[in-house]
Amino acid sequence: MNWIKRVFVSPAEPRLRAGWRLLLQTLLMGVIAFALGFAYLALPASWQNGASALMLNQLAELVVITLSVYLARRFLDRRSFVSLGVKLDRRVGRELGLGILITGVMMGLIFLLEWALGWVTFHGFAWQLEPATDVLRKTGLMILIFVLVGWNEELLSRGYHLQTVASGLNLAWGVVFSSAVFGLLHLGNPNATWVSVAGIFIAGVFMAYGYVRTGRLWLPIGLHIGWNVFEGVVFGFPVSGLDIYPLMRISVDGPELFTGGAFGPEAGLVLLPAMVVGFAAIWWLTGAKKRP
Repeated sequence: MNWIKRVFVSPAEPRLRAGWRLLLQTLLMGVIAFALGFAYLALPASWQNGASALMLNQLAELVVITLSVYLARRFLDRRSFVSLGVKLDRRVGRELGLGILITGVMMGLIFLLEWALGWVTFHGFAWQLEPATDVLRKTGLMILIFVLVGWNEELLSRGYHLQTVASGLNLAWGVVFSSAVFGLLHLGNPNATWVSVAGIFIAGVFMAYGYVRTGRLWLPIGLHIGWNVFEGVVFGFPVSGLDIYPLMRISVDGPELFTGGAFGPEAGLVLLPAMVVGFAAIWWLTGAKKRP
């Protein structure tokens, strides 16, 4: 019985070890996703393509991830859901806003670098090619989708994955593990390669730094939302291999090693200078000497 206890039970307190908690939370996601799958099959075929499919996918992930993390946190971790770093208070708006601002500057830098090097050709704005009502509707839908993406992926990666591993090992391993899984989860995206996985891994470390500096998930959520919105909707790049409705119509014709090609900037070396700016901005804006 002693060896069974050592294998399954945490030595620090009466709960399962971190690895078993991660496994059970993953299985719980699978069970909830399986149940939702029947509802998805009943939807009209027209809802299973394009932006509608992206929205439905994110709504399903909202249920699957939030519910599984809540149940795992409550009954496996024996902690409150809010203790993951999602407390609603006066700091929420500031941290979300900082994240969006930082990534807006980063994506603007990437666009300017590629444009200055002749790799980006600008063709016009969406409102020059489509009715304004269509532009507003499609843009609003994409922003809403990316808000859901920011919540879903940060709650899972920088929330449950990072913090569960950190509770069993340490914070550094939590950052590495959660960022590695985050990268691998994007391997199924269109045009993904192992280079893009490496880029997403770096992006995961970047967003984890927002959690490390604040001890909360709101800054990483803001970083994630701003990253996707500015990358895809504003500047017109692919977002992790996905073609997103863009306000700026561009084409990219440069060395794939630098631009990331059809996957987008996450798979290119152009990401690195933007990352330097992003890390520095988080360090400075969260207080140069501050660390939770």
